[in-house]
Amino acid sequence: MDYKDAAWPVSRRVEDLLKRMTVEEKIGQLIQPFGWKAYIRNDDGTIKLTEEFKSQLAEGGIGSLYGTLRADPWTGVTLANGLSPREGAEAVNAIQRYAMEHSRLGVPILFGEECSHGHMAIEATVFPVPLTIGSTWNTELFRSISRAVAAETRAQGGAATYSPVLDVVRDPRWGRTEETFGEDPHLVAEFAVAAVQGLQGERLDSHTSLLATLKHFAGYGASEGGRNGAPVHMGLRELHEVDLLPFRKAVEAGALSVMTAYNEIDGVPCTSSRYLLQDVLREAWGFDGFVITDCGAIHMLACGHNTAGSGVEAAAQSLKAGVDMEMSGTMFQAHLHQALEQGLITEDDLNMAAGRVLELKFRLGLFDRPYVDPAWAEQVIGCKEHTALAYQAAAEGIVLLKNEGDLLPLDSSSGTIAVIGPNAHAPYHQLGDYTSPQPPGQIVTVLDGIRRRLGDSRVLYAPGCRIQGDSRDGFPRALACAEQADVIVMVLGGSSARDFGEGTIDLRTGASVVTGHAESDMECGEGIDRSTLTLMGVQLELLQELHKLGKPVIVVYINGRPITEPWIDEHIPSIVEAWYPGQEGGGAIADMLFGDINPSGRLPLSIPKEVGQLPISYNARRTRGKRYLETDLAPRYPFGFGLSYTEFRYGRLTVEPSVVPIGGEAAVRIDVTNAGARDGAEVVQLYVSDLAASVTRPEKALKGFRKVFLKAGETQEVTFTIGSEQLELIGLDLKPVVEPGEFRIQVGPDSTKGEIASLMVEG
Repeated sequence: MDYKDAAWPVSRRVEDLLKRMTVEEKIGQLIQPFGWKAYIRNDDGTIKLTEEFKSQLAEGGIGSLYGTLRADPWTGVTLANGLSPREGAEAVNAIQRYAMEHSRLGVPILFGEECSHGHMAIEATVFPVPLTIGSTWNTELFRSISRAVAAETRAQGGAATYSPVLDVVRDPRWGRTEETFGEDPHLVAEFAVAAVQGLQGERLDSHTSLLATLKHFAGYGASEGGRNGAPVHMGLRELHEVDLLPFRKAVEAGALSVMTAYNEIDGVPCTSSRYLLQDVLREAWGFDGFVITDCGAIHMLACGHNTAGSGVEAAAQSLKAGVDMEMSGTMFQAHLHQALEQGLITEDDLNMAAGRVLELKFRLGLFDRPYVDPAWAEQVIGCKEHTALAYQAAAEGIVLLKNEGDLLPLDSSSGTIAVIGPNAHAPYHQLGDYTSPQPPGQIVTVLDGIRRRLGDSRVLYAPGCRIQGDSRDGFPRALACAEQADVIVMVLGGSSARDFGEGTIDLRTGASVVTGHAESDMECGEGIDRSTLTLMGVQLELLQELHKLGKPVIVVYINGRPITEPWIDEHIPSIVEAWYPGQEGGGAIADMLFGDINPSGRLPLSIPKEVGQLPISYNARRTRGKRYLETDLAPRYPFGFGLSYTEFRYGRLTVEPSVVPIGGEAAVRIDVTNAGARDGAEVVQLYVSDLAASVTRPEKALKGFRKVFLKAGETQEVTFTIGSEQLELIGLDLKPVVEPGEFRIQVGPDSTKGEIASLMVEG
């Protein structure tokens, strides 16, 4: 049988295997049931396969399993009943062995896992969320993190990940803002390329490589009102210029899997959009991987979007549009055979989809090396090298928003510090959504980090209040701690923590109370959208009471979306934005507060003054309209902004040549000097403005950035290249074009300021 011979080309092996498969077996390759339901863990850590899994395999096979090692409240997998790294690898091997030995043709299963910011399995490294990664403006660091995530996941048998998230955020009230890299398509695209290169590596069949899945295709971050899965109102030009750019760049980088979005665009659901999945993705971009749906998306065509009158029609619509695999698998499994009998699809359609899935299985090496080494899993998962990467990402992603009077950095040699707030010592609150249960002591909180530096005797702690709710029972303890302290560190914000059964916090004592059921403080994450961006509960009231004491106060935000609190911006001298900084985040924050880390994070999105300004972004069209009666259109903190403990100065901007033909290139050079007394890193940002064009343009658009480290007193020349990619627009025919005319070049520390030069393009 040619398909079993590794010497043959992949195309020959796929062709041979398809000829041998029945219709049921081809349909089986297109379904992806929930993997954690395929087995039951025995007391000794081994597993027993369920009869449902065995039956489904016997009836036609299973192409893929979703979240086999996923651990969280949804799956019901806990630290008590879950699998260790070695046990997980052994379990996946057992499932794979059964599939290959008990299916007629011995086709391996593709194991797909969630890895938004680390493999969502027990003991895997928890990196900062993508919003924090976006704040690092360091794509090389993220490439290394993606390699680490790939190694940890593949070590247990996972061969595909449902990341990176490439949605461009329009409205940060959206609960999944934390999963994105921010509001700018160029910034997102650069991280997209790094993700694909890091996850897939040099060889897809390597034991440290993982199939990257780009999601959510497309426009998912532009939903109406920031509500998850709501309609998207967008023209094709904006779609191509903004939302599709990161996906196109990732496909060009070699991405081989794409996930459809839940939403519709101008009345057409993405899961049944032939324009997106065929005309754009495959024909225009040359994508040669496979397309998978988000969980339950095909069902929505019949019950939600109502573009299909039945499940049979929904399954047929998505397959004909270009979907190759269904996450959850229920609609394809139940209805594709009937759709074939009714003539809604053809066997050629099945061959096309099944062939794409099989091709990736061959390219991943699953037919030739279907099993993993449990000893390697035990060695690599959660290793020290990956922990160090998690710390570095948290450190570089911290954004210093305000520092009046140089209150920061703090002097660790004197004084007592009160660490107060609901996020000061709440491990799950600093991890974000899509996180597995964590062993005790695995997460370094802000309180942990400060205690490590100063010792217990000089650090006072009180939670003060919860994220949500109106209980003020913790106020007296918080005020008592603050009165004894020289400095107050307030750790406020939000939470994307699911109920892991860890219990709650006694506000009066600050002690953890194990109840087996947690009071949920979740106000962010998938499906958790908000109508405002203010702090929830009585957090602001607690801060205001402590502020009356007249002590220096530092606010540290741990959260998944921007916070708009004018009182805090006006009254608190130092404000730090850390987003969800991952398992090492508390240590990184403490080191930043005391000056061991010079903050270098920059905002990947604009923070508004108030929610009424939304949508707000630095690259709005020139025709964005007039100001509001009550406020202007300027953000509180602009895109690209972030302070440092040193001072960077820009000078001698040159553009050579200053006149180029269409298709030509120019070199942009600028001197950047660290004029302060501390070493530090600066993010040098390049913006381009097209001063007159055939279609309306943004006032400015990010087209390049460099993160450079400068010692105190050092000057470095930073160079960018400007060519067609930086100057093009989507023209009247919806095709990229560079038009002649004048372009303004801005290079500086954020989107609002910098040195200015001109570039002329001649036709």
